[in-house]
Amino acid sequence: MKVAPRFGPGHRVLVTGGAGFVPSHLVDTLVARGCTVVALDNFVTGSKDNVAHLHDKPNFTLVEADISDGLPTHHPALAERFDAIMHMASPASPTDFATLPVEILRVGSVATLHLLDRAVADGARFLMASTSEAYGDPKEHPQRETYWGNVNPIGVRSVYDEAKRFSEAATMAYHRYRGLDAAIVRIFNTYGPRMRPDDGRAIPTFISQALRGEPITVHGTGNQTRSICYVEDLVRGILLLLDSTETGPVNCGTEHELTMRQLAELIVSLSGSTSEVTYVTRAADDPEMRRPDLTLARELLGYEPAVTPEDGLRRTIEHFRERLG
Repeated sequence: MKVAPRFGPGHRVLVTGGAGFVPSHLVDTLVARGCTVVALDNFVTGSKDNVAHLHDKPNFTLVEADISDGLPTHHPALAERFDAIMHMASPASPTDFATLPVEILRVGSVATLHLLDRAVADGARFLMASTSEAYGDPKEHPQRETYWGNVNPIGVRSVYDEAKRFSEAATMAYHRYRGLDAAIVRIFNTYGPRMRPDDGRAIPTFISQALRGEPITVHGTGNQTRSICYVEDLVRGILLLLDSTETGPVNCGTEHELTMRQLAELIVSLSGSTSEVTYVTRAADDPEMRRPDLTLARELLGYEPAVTPEDGLRRTIEHFRERLG
């Protein structure tokens, strides 16, 4: 299966959360394609630095706004019709779950509804960025898109899990009953340049600790697993789904499954650090296993991840080394 680019010169694309980690990389690729891209962000977790290199591009506009309050249509860049809307906005790290719970719930509910209404009005393709967290602490391994999940609806992670599950339900309702051209991508653990060093996720935490020579703090026994995906691979997969006519949900990630201890030891080795691995109390509802079944992505989109953990982690470590000085 080969998907031809559907959006390029002459097409207008709105990317919410456009100054965030993953969305800013998507914006880069869309701008390079020749799309006219409007990135909308309230900078709660995103950073203007992530898109500063695009400010002189005539086909790029950055708008500061909170999509949960609705689209500020008085802004000229938002008044014109969009060909595609990519809803990528949401704080997404464990640290954010504790500090921004209401903001996460709002961007995954009322913000989604605002954007769905706009997509219907514009006749735009709508791509919803969901998450592997939709599967919760899975009883199925690897996780297929047909698996309904094992989610604690009132746990500490529920603000993110349930917001994304609501967004999926809303997207499918608009697709089924309002004729929306929609797609849902379930993103698995992604890493790379532009991650926040202090966002609480394992890879930026381990890299920051390793570069500072501090103990690497692994939660629990370190036997829980994650499948890590370099951002370059994820962006390619998301854009394949955007360009297609598929609805999904479609998993996007890699099958490079590592225990947290293996991940910590690999980062220590690749960074040349002398840090030792230590263990701390495991967070509530922390999933035991996480690996996507990529059958649908391969069959429907021709997706194949290409970056090895060693290569991706080296690139990410160098980025953090430059950033942390």
